[in-house]
Amino acid sequence: MTSNQIEPSTLEELRQLDSCSVANAIEKFGVRLRNTGFTDSTVRCIFEDFSPLVGYAATVRVRTAEPPMEGDSYYYRLDWLDHLLSVPAPRVLVVEDMDPHPGVGSFVGDVHANILQALGCVGLVTNGAVRNVEAVRALKFQMFAQNLSVSHAFAHICDFGGPLHIGPMAVQSGDLLHGDRHGVQTIPLEIAQKIPAVAQRMNSEEREIIELCRSRAFTLEKLRADVADLRAKRKNFKP
Repeated sequence: MTSNQIEPSTLEELRQLDSCSVANAIEKFGVRLRNTGFTDSTVRCIFEDFSPLVGYAATVRVRTAEPPMEGDSYYYRLDWLDHLLSVPAPRVLVVEDMDPHPGVGSFVGDVHANILQALGCVGLVTNGAVRNVEAVRALKFQMFAQNLSVSHAFAHICDFGGPLHIGPMAVQSGDLLHGDRHGVQTIPLEIAQKIPAVAQRMNSEEREIIELCRSRAFTLEKLRADVADLRAKRKNFKP
């Protein structure tokens, strides 16, 4: 395990958390602005019933709308796979479509999904398109994308290994990602080990309010008292 890797047990704990709980916990540490670090509605979860995706980002940039200046247009270029393997497992391929209107063609379908899974990838995140979704579903390979496309069009790799953006989310190679039906976010590595415990504590505190709302004892006065108590706990809690 490299210095940038998180304990496997922590990764498994993160897989048991929904992305909203993870986002709440990240906010508690104050390490970034609350409107950064996650995708927006331009990127959707393709398989909403799958378990949360957790893995390290391997970054690739592509174009699909126009032919490449030279070489093959589709998946015959394989040098980027060496970069993929340089990232710790579990791996997530993050693909930025650089076209002015991303998503004309799909870089990843069933062929690439099989290749990626064989190389330790558990999913894909892209601002572009994907296809062959039923075949990919059978692999249990998660995908986040802007849209579906019937064709790969002129899909080709521009470069790989560098920083990129998926919607408003900035991603570096090696970043830890977490995603489910709500979207995808980066988890800062310096706080990743602490996220499960903080998320579980915050969820427990919020369940007290939910249980009050569902009980016959509910009153607005009791709600105000419980919310004030929660605010005090959150203010004094140091993760």
